[in-house]
Amino acid sequence: MNVHGKHYRTIWLQPGHERVVEIIDQRALPHRFVVEQIDTVEKMAAAILEMHVRGAGLIGASAGYGMYLAALASVRSRNFDARLIEAATLLKSTRPTAVNLAWAVERQLAAIARGSTAREKIAIARETAILIADEDAAACRAIGERGLPLIRAISKRKAGKPVNVLTHCNAGWLAFVDHGSATAPIYAAHDAGIPVHVWVDETRPRSQGAKLTAWELGQHGVPHTLIADNTGGHLMQHGMVDLCIVGTDRTTRTGDVANKIGTYLKALAARDNRVPFYVALPSSSFDWKMRDGLREIPIEERGSEEVKFADGLLVGPGGKTGRHAEVLVAPPASPAANYGFDVTPARLVTALITERGRCRANERAILALFPEHRLAQPRNRT
Repeated sequence: MNVHGKHYRTIWLQPGHERVVEIIDQRALPHRFVVEQIDTVEKMAAAILEMHVRGAGLIGASAGYGMYLAALASVRSRNFDARLIEAATLLKSTRPTAVNLAWAVERQLAAIARGSTAREKIAIARETAILIADEDAAACRAIGERGLPLIRAISKRKAGKPVNVLTHCNAGWLAFVDHGSATAPIYAAHDAGIPVHVWVDETRPRSQGAKLTAWELGQHGVPHTLIADNTGGHLMQHGMVDLCIVGTDRTTRTGDVANKIGTYLKALAARDNRVPFYVALPSSSFDWKMRDGLREIPIEERGSEEVKFADGLLVGPGGKTGRHAEVLVAPPASPAANYGFDVTPARLVTALITERGRCRANERAILALFPEHRLAQPRNRT
């Protein structure tokens, strides 16, 4: 992704000082571009929990680098392996819904176990963290290529008029290492010269659409319009949406999709108005041991302050921007609930877009693309 004309990933090792991981602190966007240095697993866990980084793929990559930082620190411990297990537990406790988090941690533990000395284990942890990040970027690039024909076909039917895409939350470059999932086909179409326009849900309560999706689309030059979360249904009723593309933090082997709260409502509106509803995801976002998303996917509940407060830049006379401020938008004594995600049943999903191709949102079609997971044992239901 380009930022002011310079290419960035969302996470990387600091050049010349590879004991430090650098991230884009997304809390400062869109008003400031801040690169944060992280040198301990504790700081990485805090960055994930407090959403300096967020999004399925980036959470996984951050966890991978967190385990590398833990390996560096574990050299000073009497029990290297026990210290790594502690770090793994810490990282996995930060965000319960995104499956990429635990997937990356477990992948690191398995890889590091192949080393026989502390030096070998650190080298393996470093290589694995980089590999997780590289694979995420490559998968998202492939998702763009797999999704591009959908947009191209609509463009042809519309005789070159802009294809209107509605998305929810941020499943863009900022949610992954590069390219994004839901935005990857959009960027691919734009770069191929296909006119596209994106309806950007603001995505309360943290406004990742307004703050992040709108910002990165603007950086890439993609036409877009910010809308309130409740607007999507109206647009679909009036033929102003050609397709919806969203991301996911966890998808079951049967095609149930967990994504940012409000996604389910968009899927219902899309079904009622016969608008195709696509979910874009790398294979690392599948939970191969889950079948029933409504019953099995853990839904994160966050602090009520995210609902009751909003933040941004103060604007003075003449439109002059001032300091960053947080404001209370609800009665101080009113309680607030803050569910971070909801589950969209597979029956409402037109198709999944993965790095290996598109498929229907059902177990048979998914496993046809990923046959190596046929023997994964689903968890016992309680």
